[in-house]
Amino acid sequence: MGPAVPYVHEVRYYECDRMGVTHHSNYARIMEEARIWWMDRLGYGYDRMEAEGIVSPVVSISLNYKHTTTFKDLIEVEVKVADMTELKLSFSYVMRVGGKVVCTATSTHCFLDAGRPVPLADRFPELYKAILSTL
Repeated sequence: MGPAVPYVHEVRYYECDRMGVTHHSNYARIMEEARIWWMDRLGYGYDRMEAEGIVSPVVSISLNYKHTTTFKDLIEVEVKVADMTELKLSFSYVMRVGGKVVCTATSTHCFLDAGRPVPLADRFPELYKAILSTL
């Protein structure tokens, strides 16, 4: 994948609440944008996964807010694989504005084929190897 490059999200006006602060619910969306971007860079985007019959729903999510962000802030998101088991993949996210950490987060995903959990290494070995190469 090359050197670590953060995903960048510019806070939109509609993502802010009446206090002018990015609403907390938007951070989960930013995580999803960053995760999709990360998978595209890996060469195994969500469109490819779904075309090959795999879906990867979120099974858990955790966010820790450190500082507020506001309209037009550029949130740089560092995405990494935090853990991978036979059936689950966890990502960690560090979000920064101007070098200052504004949020840390994790998400865990399983892999399903026809609605049933599948071991990634068995069913999708190419994707499994690609993810392993990032560790």
